[in-house]
This record gives sequence, structure tokens and C-alpha cells, in this order.
Amino acid sequence: MITPLAQELNVILKDTTAGSLLSDLGQRIYFPKGIIAQSGEAKKLGNVANGTIGMTVVNGTPVILPSVHNNVPLLTSRELVAYAPTAGNPDLRQIWKDNMIKKNPSLKDKSFSLPVVVPGLTAGISYLADLFLDETKPLIAANPSWDNYVLIANARRNADFIQFDMFKDGKFNIDGLEAAMRDGAKSGSVRILLNFPQNPSGYSPTVSEAKRLVEIVKDLAENGTKVMVWCDDAYFGLAYEKDIEPQSLFAYLCDLHPNVLAAKIDGPTKEDFVWGFRAGFITFGSKGMTEEQYDALVKKLMGVIRSSVSCASTVPQTLLLKAYQNPSMESEKIEFRKILEARYDLVKEFITTHKSDVIEALPFNSGYFMSFNTKKIDAEELRQKLLKEKGIGTIAIDASTLRVAFSSLDEDKIEIVYKAIYETADEMSK
Repeated sequence: MITPLAQELNVILKDTTAGSLLSDLGQRIYFPKGIIAQSGEAKKLGNVANGTIGMTVVNGTPVILPSVHNNVPLLTSRELVAYAPTAGNPDLRQIWKDNMIKKNPSLKDKSFSLPVVVPGLTAGISYLADLFLDETKPLIAANPSWDNYVLIANARRNADFIQFDMFKDGKFNIDGLEAAMRDGAKSGSVRILLNFPQNPSGYSPTVSEAKRLVEIVKDLAENGTKVMVWCDDAYFGLAYEKDIEPQSLFAYLCDLHPNVLAAKIDGPTKEDFVWGFRAGFITFGSKGMTEEQYDALVKKLMGVIRSSVSCASTVPQTLLLKAYQNPSMESEKIEFRKILEARYDLVKEFITTHKSDVIEALPFNSGYFMSFNTKKIDAEELRQKLLKEKGIGTIAIDASTLRVAFSSLDEDKIEIVYKAIYETADEMSK
């Protein structure tokens, strides 16, 4: 059943691509005018007393146990234990948007939503699936892909998960991507997830490849197809070759055409080396959408958040906001990125100088990972053999893809690990 509050948002979104792409749940969901909304009003107007929120407050300040506060003495109790707004700390949302523009100069002067805080990028993908996928609305993604995509799209939302081969003849298979999108366009709409740098391959498109990707989307849109692109930018900025497109595809898609809705799923967990913070952002962009329409779409997203986790954790938001206000943060990040790039260089050198008829490295140029196509052997059997006989941990993504996270390998371990992979693979083929 679609409630009046949901219908109110649906009416606002009726003439937008976002409205036409909503799933069954996306059409039903709304942000209730309940406890959270009423508490927000009370914060503004309740100058005598505020009896709305379920926190223990003394003299206007949330209480905090000394055994908790003593570990983070520079932060206030409100910064540590108070509930965060459903869409996240507004100052953090604004500073993330400002930083998005700095990292993606093409976004300057373009209209897109204020990012919404979600409890990790996985949650962000899951919330987009709630809003835009169902039994009649499939998702296109690369093969190989991060294994959580199919779990979210297919198992949780019962949507078809359609994959195109990401590589062909040792190169990014942009023709295969286009064919999958054009086939999907026969239904009138397309939803595609693009993850760059990609997990598990560690590949990012070149400037020319990114340009063609945008042209494909624009051509579909100009011919009447409603296109939604999910830009999973978890590893954004971790590029190690000069020809890689430096900006997110979102920067080019967010105002490309009224028939295109772009969603950017990003966050600090990989970019800023705070993996366990479980903090991420969702941002929407579509040419011609008004602030009222963005607000309606964000309220749909807030409804999904409210009905699942209520809100993201306060502590990571507080710590991140203070970190982004620290002028030394960027130089600190550069040092960590140098560590990753040095490891990438060593892996690239090893792969270039070692050949095998049994396994083949997929193209990689960025991020945390690289992967092998285990052409003649089973990836899981190779993983097991490496683990049990060599004490080396890797990931079997599927039967023919073995992922190695060079991000977690000290430089003196890289040759040991890769030599073992090649030798073990050759042994298995005999």
C-alpha cells in the first residue's frame, strides 16, 4: 500500500527520471513525520524543554560514562553519544560535498544533492537497491564483480543480476558493456553499476574510455531510455598510471541529460584509510531536477535509512568532520598513498617479467587489488592450496578469478606471494 506521505513524494518526483526508476519499495517508502521529524522541530522551537528524544540529558547535555569519555577526552558528550540526524551530520555532509567538488572540478556550478551519510558503502549500495531494484528492474554489472553486489541485488531484492565480461583480449571490454546496456534498454530503462577502481580487478578506465562510457549513456538517454548509473567510488583517487581518468564518472553524468540519474556511492573508508568507521555517502544528480525534487528523493532515502538502522553512528562522523577540518590531513594521506603505489609498482614489475600458460593477470592500474584469471585451474582449489601449503591468503571471487590485495602485503612479502602463486598454479596444471 502506498501511504499519503509516500504518494506526496511520488507526486513531486513524477516527472523526473528518478521517479520513473523507483522500485516497488521505492514507491512505498517515505520519511515519516514521526519521532525524528518531531524531534527536529522541537530542537528549533522547544526553548523551554524538549521531551522528544530518547537520550538521558542533564542541563541540556547528553550524559556520558567517564569510562567512555576518558578514552576520547577532547570530544564532548554530544559529539560522542548523541544521536546523529537521519541524513547525517549536516556540517559533515556539506564538507564532503565541498571536497567532492575539489576532487572533481567538473562538478563546480553543477546541481546535485547534498550527500547523505550512510553506515558504510555496502549500506549505500543496499539502499539504492531498495529504492531502484525489484523483480522487474535488473541491475547490470561487470564480470568479475565484488560478491556483495549479487547478494544485495539478487538475494535481497530478487532482481536479475546481469553481467558483462569486463575484459576481452586483455583490454577493458567497453563494447561488451555497451551491448549489455543496449540490450537492457529494450525494456525502456537501464540500471548499471560501475565500480572504479574496480574490486576485484583493480582497473580504472582511461580518459578516452571514460569519455566513450559517457557517450554511450548519453546516446541511450537521447533515444528515450531512462538510465541510472551507480558510481561505486569506494577506491576513488587511488590511481597509479597517468592515463587514468582522474574524475568520477558522476562528474560527467550528473547533468548529462534529463533521462539520466546518477548516484555516487563513496566515502572515507578506503580513500581516507578508516575502514572500520563504516561511514559512506550517497549523492544524486540529474539534469533539470529541482531542489524540491532532490529533497523528495533524499526523503525516500532517509525513509530507507530510518526503517533499517535509524541513523549512522555519531562517533565516526564527529571524528571525520574534525579530521577534514585539519589542514594536515591531505599531506598525511599522500604518505599512505605512496605506500600503496610502491606496492603496486612491485606487483606490476613482477607480473610483467613472469609469464604463465595457466594463470593470467587481469588489467590493473589502481586501487587495492589485482586479480588473476585462472584459465586452466579452479580458483578455489588454488586458493586452498596456497593457504594450506604456503600459508598465503587470497580470495577466490569465482571459479576463474583469484584476487590478491596487494594493499595488505608489505613490500618484502610481494615477491614471496607472487612467486608462490605462479609456482603453485603451474604445479596444479601438470
